[in-house]
Amino acid sequence: MAGTMLAVMLGLFALSVPVAVAIGLAAVLGIVEFTRFPLIVAAQQIYVALDRFPLAAIPFFILAGNLMEVGGISRRLVGFARAVVGGIQGGLAVTCVLTCMIFAAISGSSVATTFAIGAILVPALQRLGYPAAFAGSLQATAAELGVVIPPSIPMILYGVATQTSIPELFIAGFGPGLLIGAALSATVLVWCRLTGWGKQDGEGRDGLLPATRHAFWALLMPVIVLGGIYGGITTPTEASVIAVIYALVVGLLIHCELRPAALWGVFRRSVITSSVIMFIIATAGLFSWLLNRQRVPDMMAEWLVATFGSPGLFLLGVNLFLFVVGMFIETSASIIVLGPILAPAAVRFGIDPVHFGTVMVVNLALGMVTPPFGVNLFAAAQVAETGVDKMMRYLPAFIAVIVACLMVISYVPAISLFLRDAVYR
Repeated sequence: MAGTMLAVMLGLFALSVPVAVAIGLAAVLGIVEFTRFPLIVAAQQIYVALDRFPLAAIPFFILAGNLMEVGGISRRLVGFARAVVGGIQGGLAVTCVLTCMIFAAISGSSVATTFAIGAILVPALQRLGYPAAFAGSLQATAAELGVVIPPSIPMILYGVATQTSIPELFIAGFGPGLLIGAALSATVLVWCRLTGWGKQDGEGRDGLLPATRHAFWALLMPVIVLGGIYGGITTPTEASVIAVIYALVVGLLIHCELRPAALWGVFRRSVITSSVIMFIIATAGLFSWLLNRQRVPDMMAEWLVATFGSPGLFLLGVNLFLFVVGMFIETSASIIVLGPILAPAAVRFGIDPVHFGTVMVVNLALGMVTPPFGVNLFAAAQVAETGVDKMMRYLPAFIAVIVACLMVISYVPAISLFLRDAVYR
């Protein structure tokens, strides 16, 4: 049954059927053809998949990110980051990376980061002589930090799917996120030195003190959201609601850039994005339920343990597998379907499930910037008004940097776990 369901799902993917629909149809086929359950069980399991309190954080973090974009918070974050690093050659490119890191600590979504930050920085990069394709490639790659640095929507999904502590996953994301951010920053600085780009990056930027004053309320937001989670004051779901309220108050009453007339568009866009993710979670939950009934996760774990003789080989094999999967299958669906299968095998090898979660999220996040279905690529291409084919001239270097960081994250668990162990152990 499992093989047939997987074949049908992949076949539908190849026919460009929407991800959620493809997973749902494969699951319904499994119920009808290989079980004696009435079809009503599909509706029951879809409800069970969605009836989880942590999932409520997803639409609220998406809404918070959209409110930040319209309410002027993202623009002030860009100004602050540029004041910090914009005075050196290549500083504006580094500003893109740094701003994405800060924005990621609030929104949890790489696509939201691409549009919110890219709409400001990509045109600025182009005005100062950076090629449009380079600016788009950098923005697409830097926005990947939106799903690594907490709060992270994929980490919420992994925690729900594998019964792993979401706060621990969140705090484990800081090390990998900082590593990737530093590596990308070093790469673009060297690149700018070699090409001569970015010699005028310091023009028109504010001083550090004025920029910090203008960005004060924007910078306070991640402190409140993440401080509440790690201080044990709020759950991630409650923190997501606080993020929405904070973005509304700052945008409407303090910055006065969020107009009441714009709220309908913000809510509409947030509902559509949230609905797509929830639809995937619902059908993937049904799919996973059927796989669990067939003991597929247990059998896969046993096969992996027998095939790979050591944790190092297991991580290498899983990374190669996830890299390919991430190129073709949407990140949320991959985590919901594959997390419950691969995590038990990782535990059998003695790999901490929190560490494995960061490895899985970073790897699948690569799929957002790799053809043919990299969602960040298309979003950044739209912002930069360039073609994905032109971005491919610059993208391989950025992908190589992320892959190198992934290998370090995989084989040096302390990068993910040192903060977790300091706080929770």
